[in-house]
Amino acid sequence: MSFVKLTASTLAIAAVTATAAAARDNVQVAGSSTVLPYASIVAEAFGENFDFPTPVVESGGSSAGLKRFCEGVGENTIDVANASRKIKDKEIKACAEAGVTDIIEVRIGYDGIVFASQLQGPEFTAFTPSDIFNALAPKVLVDGQLVDNPHTKWSDFNADLPDAEIMAFIPGTKHGTREVFEEKVVAAGCEATGAMEAMIAGGMSEDDAEDACLAVRNDGRSVDIDGDYTETLARIDANPNGIGVFGLAFYENNTDKLKVATMSGVVPSTESIASGEYPVSRPLYFYIKKAHIGVIPGLKEYAEFFVADEIAGPDGPLAAYGLVSDPELAATQAVVADEATMN
Repeated sequence: MSFVKLTASTLAIAAVTATAAAARDNVQVAGSSTVLPYASIVAEAFGENFDFPTPVVESGGSSAGLKRFCEGVGENTIDVANASRKIKDKEIKACAEAGVTDIIEVRIGYDGIVFASQLQGPEFTAFTPSDIFNALAPKVLVDGQLVDNPHTKWSDFNADLPDAEIMAFIPGTKHGTREVFEEKVVAAGCEATGAMEAMIAGGMSEDDAEDACLAVRNDGRSVDIDGDYTETLARIDANPNGIGVFGLAFYENNTDKLKVATMSGVVPSTESIASGEYPVSRPLYFYIKKAHIGVIPGLKEYAEFFVADEIAGPDGPLAAYGLVSDPELAATQAVVADEATMN
């Protein structure tokens, strides 16, 4: 993707010439496949507008990126981890044990998780969390009893859904998208159908029931996708009845191949996410290793450029790609400028 070059005065960010003092002269980034296209856009524009090498941006998933981030401090470790969820306490602990004690958390905006299928496929036009739970959970309520999931078609439990085989392609466990999918869709459906209450009534502790609510069936009707959204799209292309879980931005850039379902009656869009109406949305982040600022040339400048109004604001290129601009972007800009670390 190409951009018209932006002047430093327009961006109000000073381009600093890279010094020769550092052992490595380019910023290295890894992590979330959801954040990947945004980071790639920023990296390309940064390389065009600053006297620093273009940052190297890799994917791999939020968990994998944060694992690499927490390997330690030094030129052989990455500078930035992209994540479609907040860093976990156990990851912060792992970072600290490896010497990564000062971490800057940068929220870049918001995205939504959508359910999309082939344009010519069945009409999966309206979902609720209960539908997703009834389709994908290993145990569901049938006639008031918690039983092994007998459903093979969507119409088995909801006559308004297509008489089509259940085949779902969901993000693998290393993706931040998976955690949001579990929390805001599967767990919500577990509670809404009464399955969680039945689990507790059957003798489970509340904690065990919460964990059980996040499980998905393993009979081939729910397939984990460990790659990025392009792999999910390929699976949908090969499976006419398939439904996939995508980030909103990816869907919006593939509307020639996919059609999207509503969730709880709300159409996913930048507007419905910004208003809070769409129920399956999440903030997106990147994390900076403060110890690398001033050592890796261009690291702070890259971060400031990423969250500048002209880049991450509502009229910037990231919004054009599908990012929902953060209404508190100015506070994020201050965090980066001040190099303020997490408590």
